[in-house]
Parts: sequence; structure tokens; C-alpha cells
Amino acid sequence: MSAAAGEPAWGWLPEGDLLTRGERIEWVGPSAEAEAAWQARRGTEEAEVIELQCRLVTPGLIDAHTHLVYGGDRAREFEMRLQGASYEEIARAGGGIRSTVAATRAASDETLFSAALARARALLAEGVTTMEIKSGYGLSLEHEARCLRAARRLATALPITVRTTSLAAHALPPEFEGRADDYIEAVCAWLPQWHAEGLVDAVDGFCERIAFTPAQVERVFSAARALGLPVKLHAEQLSDSGGAALAARLGALSADHLEYLGDDGVAAMAASGTVAMLLPGAYYFLRETKLPPIAALRKAGVPIAIATDHNPGTSPTLSLLLMLNMACTLFRLTPEEALAGVTRHAAQALGLGASHGQLRAGWRADFAVWAAEHPNELAYRFGHNPCTAVVAGGQTVPPSHLHRTA
Repeated sequence: MSAAAGEPAWGWLPEGDLLTRGERIEWVGPSAEAEAAWQARRGTEEAEVIELQCRLVTPGLIDAHTHLVYGGDRAREFEMRLQGASYEEIARAGGGIRSTVAATRAASDETLFSAALARARALLAEGVTTMEIKSGYGLSLEHEARCLRAARRLATALPITVRTTSLAAHALPPEFEGRADDYIEAVCAWLPQWHAEGLVDAVDGFCERIAFTPAQVERVFSAARALGLPVKLHAEQLSDSGGAALAARLGALSADHLEYLGDDGVAAMAASGTVAMLLPGAYYFLRETKLPPIAALRKAGVPIAIATDHNPGTSPTLSLLLMLNMACTLFRLTPEEALAGVTRHAAQALGLGASHGQLRAGWRADFAVWAAEHPNELAYRFGHNPCTAVVAGGQTVPPSHLHRTA
């Protein structure tokens, strides 16, 4: 239905109904047409009617960039940054990712899973029905696999869609100190084993001066593509390293962070259809001042997604709703752009653009119900959670799954 004069074209129905069958949406449209639509499709079964009391319904939200599986925390590093230490200084002194690697390797499988389960429940309580979970805190054949298995297990414990991403090219582990090329060679050898076990949906890398060069990342991506796995990239977070252009050239699903993205990278992403994954939580937590080139991305028609980037070092948030507000207040996205960034554009960034992120017939029946009158309230009201119900795969999520702390 068209928006009222002066309102953005949100594409919403002020009075609408949904029909679902199994895990899929059967029909969506105006309430006045719902009875006829049901009679035309019902067959012999009886319909269960759920009255939503005229509340707002959106697609289930999608957190398309998280690092939910890890051990320990890095609260001390937060304090150090406030005392003047930079992210790079902490990393080069043995902190940062390496400290989380040590804690992750020391944690049991059950400890890793239980902690990740609590975090996933916190996201689910805010209407998140699909999430991507990266590895990257094991940095060995054994420990990366443990993290990926924990992520896979979440999809059996909760009614959510989980996409797992190998981020073994996240940092250099201590046993490979000074031998970055050897480590990259090892990662390329490990990928087929994880793929054979069914642990990997995509492959990521960290292209940055404190991580890996474009040439090293390209070696990992070539190994991924040989296995038929899509790629994505942490790019241009601290400097313009040409990572976004590399990602675009290789047909990456997304390039993520992008604070230092230049015009060439924007053009390359626009040509390839690579999604710009913006992570306002990390920008805020690190007190960055270099904004992603929002106007250039918007002008070029690059799809923009938003995610929590939940991780222990640079974005320990578990609120995708807060990221909506930050995307608007810090990056100057409109509320409509922000909501698209955690629904249809986020789905595109996970390779799920034909089944998730929109309320359409034939698509997965994932949706969230909100105590709100207009979708702009989801970005406007920060610091509380108006989600009153979540439906995932056509099933109402029981309250026991909706833990609001982690």
C-alpha cells in the first residue's frame, strides 16, 4: 500500500494479514482479503488464528555479522583504550584478538556453546530470527572447527536460521609468529576439511595492516571459491587497503566496516552488487571519527546492511535495535534505510535474498511483532525492547527462548 503523503515508501500495510503453512508464508495482503485468500488455499485443515491486536509486524530481523562463539571478555582493553592506548597498540602488544584466541582455546566445547546460546537468545528476544556467526577465535584446525560446530549447534537449540562463516584469516596465531604466508597456506589446507564436514557456508578474511594483505586474502578466497563457497571481507576499517575492491572483484557477498572506503571501492561494489555491511557498534565502541562514505554508497546504489558485529573486543553489544538507532544517529541513515539494512539487505549479504528478509508468499515465515504503531519507532526508541512475539519458520517462539540478558 502506498505511504501517506510526506512519509517514506516503507512498503507496509496499515491493516494486513499473513497466512502461513509450515515454514513458509502462504499469502500476505490486506485484512479485507484474508478470508477469501484462506478459503482458496485451505484444503481440509482448520486454520489457527493468532490475533496480533493491530500491532506492527516486520520480517524477522537479520544480524548478518556476528562473532558469537568465543571465550572470555576484554573489559580490561576497553579500560586501556580509555586511558589512551589505540586498538592497534593493544593488538601489537599481544592483546586484542590473540587474547580472545587464548581464552577460546582454553574453554570447553560446552562452555563455548552455552555462552553463545545465551547471546543468541538475547538477539532472538529482539526479533532476530537469522544470524551469521563467524569463527576466527580458534585460529587452528581443531579450534576453528570447535567454534563452527558450536555455531551449527545453535540452529538445533533455537528456531533460528544460522549461517556459519570461516574467519580463520582473522589474525596471526602465536605459533605462526612472523610466518603469515605459512599461516595462510595452512588456512587454505584446512578449508576443504571444514567444508567436507558441512561446517562452512561462507569464508571471510580481515584485510588490514594489522591483519592480512590483499594478496594473502586472495589466496584464501581462491581456495574458498574452488570449493564453491561464497566470500565476504572485513575491509577498510582502519585504512584503505583496497580490500573492498578485491572483495567486489571476487564477487563477495559483502564488504564489512568500510570507514576508509574510497571512490574506487564504492564503484567496484556497485558494479558487483556487493553489499556494504556497516557496523556502527564497533565505530561507536572504538570512538572512531572517520565515517563510512554513506552519501557515495547511496548515490551509487550499493545495498547497505547493518549488523551488531557482536564480539568481545570492539562491539560487545547484543542489541540489533540499538544498531538501528546508531546507524541513523551516527551514520545518518534514514529509519527506512536502517530497517532495510537488517532485513532484505542483510539477507542479501548472507546469500538468502530469495527466501529471507521480506514478508512475501513462498518465503520463510520469519516475523517479529512489535508494540509500535509505525516502523520508524524501531530506530527511534533506543534502550528498550518493544518486541512482543517472534515467529520463526512458522512457529511461535516460546517465551523460554527469549532470554533478554546474556
